[in-house]
Amino acid sequence: MEFKPKTANYKQKVTDSFNAQKFMDFIGATLVEVKPGFCEIHLPYKEELTQQNGFFHAGIISTLADNATGYAAFSLMEEDAAVLAVEFKLNLMSPGVGEKLVAKANVLKSGRTLTICRADVFAVKDGVEKLCAASQATLIQIKISSTEKTEK
Repeated sequence: MEFKPKTANYKQKVTDSFNAQKFMDFIGATLVEVKPGFCEIHLPYKEELTQQNGFFHAGIISTLADNATGYAAFSLMEEDAAVLAVEFKLNLMSPGVGEKLVAKANVLKSGRTLTICRADVFAVKDGVEKLCAASQATLIQIKISSTEKTEK
């Protein structure tokens, strides 16, 4: 499905928001691609991001799915909008084993307030992507005042 962004600078808007997320920087995630209704995020393997068996932790996999769907939705939102997750479901289908994780998200339906997205998270091992998780998310477009943006 092809979507038309509501703002010409949607890529910069998404990039700026992604770069403002301290957690993405902390874990080492990279925003790789943004198109109208699409987002791709990569995360290299680090031992600090694993569970007891050395696999990527489910919380990290979930984080990538959440962020990828959020930014796929955000790419279609108004200039002065902010995006928040309303709900998401994650199915873990195989262990996150590999050199990196790749999350790819697509908008399924973009509404005035709510957007529905799907994300697939792949573990990449020896250059081969293996689906390790699938997510469906509902995101909401909200307006944040300049006062709310600066309050911490």
